[in-house]
Amino acid sequence: MTRKRVTQLFPWLLPLRRRQRNFCFYTGMKLDGRTYAAQQAEGELPFVQAESTSPLYNENTGFDMKYQENKVFNLKLAAKKLDKLLIRPGETFSFWHALHKDSKKDVYKDGLVVLNGQLTTVSGGGLCQMSNLLFDLFLRSPLIIAERTGHGKKEFPDPGEGPAGIDATVSEGWSDLKVENQGNRVFQLRLSFDKETIYGCLKADSQPETYYEIFNRDMEYYRAGGKIYQSVGVWRRAKDQCGEERKLYENRCEIGYSLSESVEIKED
Repeated sequence: MTRKRVTQLFPWLLPLRRRQRNFCFYTGMKLDGRTYAAQQAEGELPFVQAESTSPLYNENTGFDMKYQENKVFNLKLAAKKLDKLLIRPGETFSFWHALHKDSKKDVYKDGLVVLNGQLTTVSGGGLCQMSNLLFDLFLRSPLIIAERTGHGKKEFPDPGEGPAGIDATVSEGWSDLKVENQGNRVFQLRLSFDKETIYGCLKADSQPETYYEIFNRDMEYYRAGGKIYQSVGVWRRAKDQCGEERKLYENRCEIGYSLSESVEIKED
């Protein structure tokens, strides 16, 4: 039997626990010696390093579509602090550091999240779609991933036709997305929306020497402990004469939706 956390036994302690975690979370960033990206430029850098898109709405959640509308509201609110943000040489980008400034002025709406292994709604839910988009951009750049946590459970199929395992869950006080700029080029985030899609672009102050492609190898599904899991290798290929390929990581997560009957599930 899985041992329950104190906040599961006494839910009224959760707000206090969150305040404690957030205090330690942001105090740690003040003391860790890093310089965090914080400036949003008025202008736009001229060169494109990577681009990515993501559909805004998912009609297969089983929840009222108002939570999808709330998620879009949350994404646009977050984009106000992320759009045109510069990541200079020697700086570290932190998802939560970028959003934390004047955070008391932000009023996020209830969106969908996985909490204690269950799909539910909380204020600010849906921001992982933004961190997923940014992670996709960062993987296709020279920026160094310093912190990333994959989702432990996937409640819905991946939107679109991109490679699997390109996700980065974020939870204030617990998990962050961080990348370091160890090179000599300046990068800049650009974010925009239309009625159906969020568009992300990572720009640079000089022409990229190399572009990158992300792809999968060795995807499999297996059953363990009565649950179904996906395991997939995430690889990167340089789009130049060398064409060097490198495995970035192995992504594993539980599958919380029904798979097609044609999908082979190995018994572990």
